[in-house]
Amino acid sequence: MIDRPTEQRNPATTDIDLVDSARALEMIVHEDSVAVTAVRSAIPSLAKLVDGARERLAAGGRLHYFGAGASGRLAVLDATELNPTYGYPRDRVIAHFPGGPAALADSSIDEEDAEDAGARDATEVTGDDVVVGITASGLTPYVKGALASARAQGALTALVTNDPASDLGALADILVALDTGPEPITGSTRMKAGTATKVALNAFSSAVMIGLGRTYSNLMIEMVATNRKLRERAIQILVEASEAPEARCREVLDEAAGRVPVALIALLTGGTVDSATKALHETGSVRRAMSKI
Repeated sequence: MIDRPTEQRNPATTDIDLVDSARALEMIVHEDSVAVTAVRSAIPSLAKLVDGARERLAAGGRLHYFGAGASGRLAVLDATELNPTYGYPRDRVIAHFPGGPAALADSSIDEEDAEDAGARDATEVTGDDVVVGITASGLTPYVKGALASARAQGALTALVTNDPASDLGALADILVALDTGPEPITGSTRMKAGTATKVALNAFSSAVMIGLGRTYSNLMIEMVATNRKLRERAIQILVEASEAPEARCREVLDEAAGRVPVALIALLTGGTVDSATKALHETGSVRRAMSKI
């Protein structure tokens, strides 16, 4: 008898192969709505993780994700997006995947059972860091090895899993249980479990970035403008936030050497770019910097 929630059969979808396409899609999307509800139920534990991570990252620590399969790929996606969206340094958020880049692109290279690889990949973790293990089944040996090693180093550890009763919870300071239940296609955790994991990681990392002052209101003031579209978005952000004319925003952004937070502080306070730069360096956020000018 299989007792892992993600491996059980879902009674609501046993005839999914007999219905038309629209009905099959309805079944799948309904199950995804269950996934979002599961994340909402996990908000108290996610909030603890956000607060702990924000504190450690602000003090110079790093965030590490450890996961395999679909869970690990979602972690890689989340980590990768934090630099272009929030301008967060790439070396401060690291997603570890068993087998490295080759395995990430080729699912036939499956090393999730390598507990020693998880421990080995976690050797760079320090007591200042945050380690989040992600496993839908709650069993992944790679994640187990990483969490055990990280905890021994004194890192803040968390487990994100779709099995609330996972034994790996004993290795985590914070358990984020996404109780999604059986998949619409039995055992296919890229589906409902994956949806919940994506929502949870997205919410977690976004809340951490907000807490670190990487936004102003709901605007991406630290985004990396790597192309024309994003450079124009930077101007749009300045116009929306400051209500200054577009020409003035372009002028101040040029003076600030393209640094949107500096330009925004100068526009909002009427101060100089130099004073805005100094205030931002001293405080670390636009809102706190504004009180210095």
